[in-house]
Amino acid sequence: MLVLLLWAGALSAEGQKHISISVGDWPPFFVENEPGQGTVARLVRDIFAEQGYEVTFHFLPWKRAYREAASGRHDATAIWMHAEEREKDFIYSDAVMQERFVLFYRKDDPIQWNSLPDLSDLTLGGSNGYSYGPEFDEAVEQDILNVEWAASAELNFRKLLYGRIDAFPEEINVGYYILRRETDNGRSSQITHHPKPILENESFLLFPRNEPDTARLSQAFNQGLKSFRENGRYQDYFETRPQASLKSQHDKEKLQN
Repeated sequence: MLVLLLWAGALSAEGQKHISISVGDWPPFFVENEPGQGTVARLVRDIFAEQGYEVTFHFLPWKRAYREAASGRHDATAIWMHAEEREKDFIYSDAVMQERFVLFYRKDDPIQWNSLPDLSDLTLGGSNGYSYGPEFDEAVEQDILNVEWAASAELNFRKLLYGRIDAFPEEINVGYYILRRETDNGRSSQITHHPKPILENESFLLFPRNEPDTARLSQAFNQGLKSFRENGRYQDYFETRPQASLKSQHDKEKLQN
């Protein structure tokens, strides 16, 4: 009996296919040092598990995560918004999630804006390796926007609290998660966000274009993702969002214009 069990276990191990995915730390979606490693990490892992794959996430700086996956060191990288220039390196999965980027600012120094040029007199923060959408990126390139880049959202929040920047864009769930994690209640209550999104977009898993397993892996993932959406399991991963208990009063007001 013991021999049979060991033999069955060996077959199971041999049948388990492994996938390496490079990611950046992006809480609450990807969090290296927490159980499950984040909301989207759990989703991606579970989708692949039902397709017969075991996933290992490798947490790296965003630019390195991209480069290593593009060179074939990883089977995929997650998660990224669509950018035309990335299509030369990668094949996109179906959309994994929706993102909503907003501007965070201090309550004692509120901001108002309707279009990006309205922000031209402000000093904005930005995180290295991030794109905030083509319109924002173009405004930076044309010197319409003044952005001070920092290594992380955590540093941007500190700069914001100390008045070194006036505002900075971040995905709303990510921003409030980091704010709550990195500051006490007294400090976090000094920060809010403007209700007008600076960017709303979909994000994707990227598979290296020239790797032989890409077609099989992307097809398996898309099939699993579709199944999770259709049977309702997908939404279970996003039912509780970190910003829920920290909603700004602004979200209860109608946007002007």
